[in-house]
Amino acid sequence: MAGKSSKKKKRSKKPLIILIVVLALIAAGYIFAARYFSDHFYPDTTINGKSYSFKTVEEVKKTITSAEQDYMLAVHDRDGGVRYINGPDIDYTAYIGDSVEKLMEAQNSGLWILNIRKVENQTVEVHTSYDDEKLVETVKNLDIFQTKNITEPKDAYVEYRNNEYVIVPEVEGNKPLLEQVLIDIRAAIAAKASKVVLTDDDYAKPQVRSDDPDLLSKVAVSDKYKAMKITYETPDGSSLVLDGKTILSWITINSDLSITVNEDMCAEYAQQLAYKFNTYSETRSFKTTDSGTIEIGGGDYGWIIDKPAEAEQLALDILAGESITREPCYEQRAFVTGKDDIGNTYAEVNYTAQHMWYYEDGELILDCDVVTGNLNAGNGSPDGVFFIKTVMTDTTLTGEDYESPVKFFMPFAYNVGFHDADWRTEFGGEIYKTSGSHGCVNMPDEQAEQLFNEIAIGTPVIAYYTEEVELTNENCRVANAYSYKAPEED
Repeated sequence: MAGKSSKKKKRSKKPLIILIVVLALIAAGYIFAARYFSDHFYPDTTINGKSYSFKTVEEVKKTITSAEQDYMLAVHDRDGGVRYINGPDIDYTAYIGDSVEKLMEAQNSGLWILNIRKVENQTVEVHTSYDDEKLVETVKNLDIFQTKNITEPKDAYVEYRNNEYVIVPEVEGNKPLLEQVLIDIRAAIAAKASKVVLTDDDYAKPQVRSDDPDLLSKVAVSDKYKAMKITYETPDGSSLVLDGKTILSWITINSDLSITVNEDMCAEYAQQLAYKFNTYSETRSFKTTDSGTIEIGGGDYGWIIDKPAEAEQLALDILAGESITREPCYEQRAFVTGKDDIGNTYAEVNYTAQHMWYYEDGELILDCDVVTGNLNAGNGSPDGVFFIKTVMTDTTLTGEDYESPVKFFMPFAYNVGFHDADWRTEFGGEIYKTSGSHGCVNMPDEQAEQLFNEIAIGTPVIAYYTEEVELTNENCRVANAYSYKAPEED
């Protein structure tokens, strides 16, 4: 009986031993796992959005910093082009402090059995740095900053083109602003962004655009002058129009919308008017009373444009900006307007025939024989087209060797004129060749008085020879005689 009892006791210890062994193994496994998870992260652990299951602290830190140090920023320009800034180009560096270690410490590996199935979404702060000087140089070297690739922005402006002022549109250009681009790139790097898109704020802009009020106002001013015209009532009886297109080309519109007139162009236009309309001293075809049609020039009759006065008045008219109709400014006017500025009221003297006629509105008012300058004594009367300068009564004509009182004097060429000559009893014929005057046209008293009463100041006087003569006396030189010839020097 005693033997059986002892055997039973031996058999009852085996399960206990097994249990102890199992418990020991479990404890060892638990401890092993606790030690493992003391420096390895639990399954399903994510840090900064990436899985780091079963990774050590160093593995996590290495993976995170390696990924950061491979940083690359894509720079998109305004036109869609892309260029890149690589981390190594700017000494880009990433580092993590002890935040991963703190995550590991907070993991509490001793209670791994309770936490192993929990999803852990963790974050750690990754610190980065770069060499800003290298960043600046890298950005400067981007192709968008190369001179050959840059179009400068240009302001819109007003320009005279094709006979009008137009607004030339602005040019946007593509010139990037270094400092602004750097601000945007630094912000992108700080945010660890993978790209940055440059906007209009990163580019230089035109300061004046096509819709600028000042430009629109300038065009409005130009439209005013484009519609303007100056109409000249010309000496030949026609009209001449200076149009707005021409006027526009002569003005500059200032920033305050005032205008500056090109005075040189006004002076040139006045000169053109003179070329076109001056008839002073020009050679004319004249139908004489008894000698057919002759060509006669010289003298001082005819239209003369006052060029300085006209240029000044033209500039003032343009400044006023209003259309106007007026005559040119004259220094001297002819007696009549029209292509034939002599008209049909005039005095005619045929020195060769020693006869004069006075016509008024085409009707012969008087005619008579006369005595004119003594050719043989070098006192030939001046020929040409002249006009009555004034009319005088009871005056004395004087010269180097004479004094001649006259009742009626009507000068037309320097000091030469029509007058009575009561000391003469005969007129006409060839008296003038030997006993002629000092140059004046001597008339019988009755006809001189009649002419004095009829003729008006400014009336044309056409005086001519029908034979060839050479006039060398001073009277003829000063009077611009048609047949004047300067005496030959000894």
